[in-house]
Amino acid sequence: MSTFAEPITLDSVLTSAQLPALPQSAIALLQLSQQGDKGPADFAKPIEADAGLMGQVLRFVNSSYFGFSREIGSIQQAITLVGVRSITNFALWSAVFSVIPNPKFGRFDLKGLWQDSLRRALFARRLGKELKLPEAEDLFAGALLQDMALPLLLKQLPDDYERLIARREAEGMRLSLLEREAFGWDHAEAAAVLARNWKLPESFAELIQNHTHLERLLAAGTAAQGPVCVALASLLPSTVDQAWPERAMLLDGFERLSGESEASLLGLLEETDAAAVEFAPLLKLPTPKRSLAEHWRTAGDL
Repeated sequence: MSTFAEPITLDSVLTSAQLPALPQSAIALLQLSQQGDKGPADFAKPIEADAGLMGQVLRFVNSSYFGFSREIGSIQQAITLVGVRSITNFALWSAVFSVIPNPKFGRFDLKGLWQDSLRRALFARRLGKELKLPEAEDLFAGALLQDMALPLLLKQLPDDYERLIARREAEGMRLSLLEREAFGWDHAEAAAVLARNWKLPESFAELIQNHTHLERLLAAGTAAQGPVCVALASLLPSTVDQAWPERAMLLDGFERLSGESEASLLGLLEETDAAAVEFAPLLKLPTPKRSLAEHWRTAGDL
């Protein structure tokens, strides 16, 4: 039974959680990223003011993923070579990872969630680029953070979520639908509240909040193509899922968005898998044992 009086309000859950503040350096970078007149020197300042983040960024850009022939020792040089968006997304990832709790809940594993989040972020960005959307890197960040409230909710409401997840597995329903039925809100709204409390850009908060409303976004037409990419990414299976109940929904949404076939979607999944293999070690994450493409073929009996 929940420790909260009925109805369970989102405000009461988040207030009780007492989540630490996001590091100011990450917030400063995100705010700078929304200003078109800022250059590498501006972005270097908040990183250089945070010794821990500075060391992480330099290790990131000097990794084999980028393959520079000589060591990069300057933050400003790193930003110039790698790009503002890549550095900002890495800083955001590190910041959120450092404050999100790791609840003791069934099969849940925080690193597994970040594996899932990375694959969804890579998928959303790749799909955005296929559609030639200018905000592909913002889609990466939105998909990366779309489920960041789940660990907190599992920790605060373990009995409620045990029932909801059991129903999801038994009935094949989306968790967000079950949450709205039980609470009147879902984990997307919770994550958007966190984003706003942390003063992240409103565009990120909106991408996060809307990712569980695929049909509404599809109905909005070309103006919502970016948010649809993030919503489709949310339909990818987690590393612990055996079934893939959202598989048909993903294919239908992908075809309606892009006009492409299942073969094209499978190719996108394969590209996402390849990118995850390269990117995961940079974030000290293991590569998922089961690839998205393998899961797709198995689920579809191909």
